[in-house]
Amino acid sequence: MVTVTMLRCFILWMAALAVATAADSPPVLSSLAELAQAATRSGQKLKMKPGKYRLTDFIPLASIPERRKQKQWQFITFSGNDNTFDLQGVTLELDTALRQKLGSPIHTDEFLISGKGNTLQGLTITSLGKGIAFGGAVLGVTGQGNTLKDCVIHVEGSSPYGYGDLFGKGGHKHSGVHITGSRSRFIDCKVFQKAFGHAFYLQENCDDVVFENCHAEGVMRRTDEMLAEISGLAFDRRFMGEVQNRSGTTRIQPGYMKALSEDGFRTYHTHRGLVLKNCTSKNMRGGFELRTKTAPKLENCTAIGCERGFWVSTGAVLTGCKGDTQFGPLLYVEGDKAKVEVQLLPTEADKVNVHAVAALYGIDNEVTITAKSVRVQLSPILIGYTPPAMGENATAHGERLARGLILRNQTTMPVVIGTKAEKCQISTLGAVQENKGKDITVTTHSR
Repeated sequence: MVTVTMLRCFILWMAALAVATAADSPPVLSSLAELAQAATRSGQKLKMKPGKYRLTDFIPLASIPERRKQKQWQFITFSGNDNTFDLQGVTLELDTALRQKLGSPIHTDEFLISGKGNTLQGLTITSLGKGIAFGGAVLGVTGQGNTLKDCVIHVEGSSPYGYGDLFGKGGHKHSGVHITGSRSRFIDCKVFQKAFGHAFYLQENCDDVVFENCHAEGVMRRTDEMLAEISGLAFDRRFMGEVQNRSGTTRIQPGYMKALSEDGFRTYHTHRGLVLKNCTSKNMRGGFELRTKTAPKLENCTAIGCERGFWVSTGAVLTGCKGDTQFGPLLYVEGDKAKVEVQLLPTEADKVNVHAVAALYGIDNEVTITAKSVRVQLSPILIGYTPPAMGENATAHGERLARGLILRNQTTMPVVIGTKAEKCQISTLGAVQENKGKDITVTTHSR
């Protein structure tokens, strides 16, 4: 039989349990003002109420002149250290009119993680409108040891947009994530680019950056569609681009596909310890343009429908990677002692010029290209050739030294060996269309 004393004890125990549970639960933020304030403090574990938060409700357009006067260039800065922000279900709506009116200095990022050891999980940032500014990214990560998990960024707002880099690489760009902080980790993050700029890019010699299961995606457009315009930038410029192409002119050529954004994953300086695992780049100018000479490692990464899939340099190691050549080459290798294993996917596009599967140069590189099925259109693997000028597919490849290359061509794609190739070992399933190299050992195979 339950006594009054026992009942009172039970009630007191339940109350104590509720208090303890509440104490263990992180505080819940319910506004961008609260988030911005919490972002300046350290050692917290916080959660934000799921929902859509419009940035203009926190920073009205009318407040921008004062922010500009005070040089408050970022909208929210995470300057605190060792915080965990649970932002699952939170969508922050960035009205790009704010960035245009603010007129920040060139290459200024809109949201910034400058503190150390923070974790942000589940945040979505969506760009609204077409407001422009002089470069910069939606999110900058400058502090060390920060982690982003399950974050999604939708990028819009650049000019000119709709022509890729045909009219140059400057202007009012807008990128996704700008990384300068060492020991940054990105897990299950996605950037969708509908602006001219990079999805993820690294600068300022940041080291030990890791990407796992990340995704970059842009938009492609046919040059034939551009040439059909009867007004707009291309029409006003008489369809003349920046680089002389295979026609001997700078006129935009039909039969090509252009990415309207820049690269999915891009390096600019020295980045030791860079690792990418199970990442995908789709419909970007360069899928993985990792030309740092500090041995980046890529595992099981995929490039789909890009102008060029993988562009790597000295010491790079690629294992289990794959990509197609529907809009441009699968692989560029420059520099020395890279070790590349990549699978050529069979996806092809109708009426798109693709002049090469790969272009390889440098010293003592080892490249294996495999295929599980046969590609109908034959495009060559070029040995002793550079990528075309500015990476533009409509321009011609140059020639440059390729010495000590070991190539295993396990596809039916042909091989072309240029005059700058020497002391290379070529094992190939595809035919050798031309061999102008010196001291080249060729072993041919059949299916």
